[in-house]
Amino acid sequence: MDDRNPVTDGDREQPGAGSGGVRSVRRALDILNLLGEDRPVVTLREIIDATGLAKTTVLRLVQTLEESGLLWSHPLGYTAGPGLWRWAYLARSQWEVPRETRKVMRDLADRLGETVNIFVARDTQRVCVAHEESPHPLRHVVDVGDEQPLWAGASSKILLRGASDTLLRRVAAASPHGESYAERLRARAEEAAQRGYAVSSSEWDEGLTAVAVPVAGRSGGVIASLSVSGPSHRFPYEAVEHFATDLTDAASLISAQGFSHPLSPTR
Repeated sequence: MDDRNPVTDGDREQPGAGSGGVRSVRRALDILNLLGEDRPVVTLREIIDATGLAKTTVLRLVQTLEESGLLWSHPLGYTAGPGLWRWAYLARSQWEVPRETRKVMRDLADRLGETVNIFVARDTQRVCVAHEESPHPLRHVVDVGDEQPLWAGASSKILLRGASDTLLRRVAAASPHGESYAERLRARAEEAAQRGYAVSSSEWDEGLTAVAVPVAGRSGGVIASLSVSGPSHRFPYEAVEHFATDLTDAASLISAQGFSHPLSPTR
């Protein structure tokens, strides 16, 4: 393709047009999503190849992103612009958990030697809002913002405590087991509530074991889960009991400090 390629009907979008406007936004986001820690600079050719768009369309989108400050010209192509930094700063200020919570998590990860995460429920998913990595080379890594389904995992059993029948059916319907799995989900959540903690092994990631406990809000309701996870061979029964005790103490401290997050329910 070259600059002389005509703009096709599929590329031509009227400003303010419903479907065209949405399509333009999606295409712009596709371009921005090409950037990452492993690729801080993206070339025009890489954008064209990755999106499958005509060069004229890519140039128009890139120009708009530059004008908005979301992209920045670089000798090798394009990189994140100052507008993204402003958004990132805002998101960080909103998403970061309290400093006291991070300290409790870091101390816990150092003491237990495994990865520590905090998850909150969001519809039929659970979202990682904070994590501290294990010091071991072989460890479980979940990035902040990662979403995992509520039908599997120790944290899901904690977060589904008291869930409505409607939500349980929706979570079950999204699982490989179908809507009838809702009763099993409720039973697991009730069992975790009675025990005070939940355990999972290879439910979501093969060879991964996790232990989770509830983080309570001001009124005592579950607003998040605090979990520790790692390779199953490092989680014998005795370790699980020890992890659950340490997690419970840490979760009580976090709750007492007043844990809050934009995604967590207020209860």
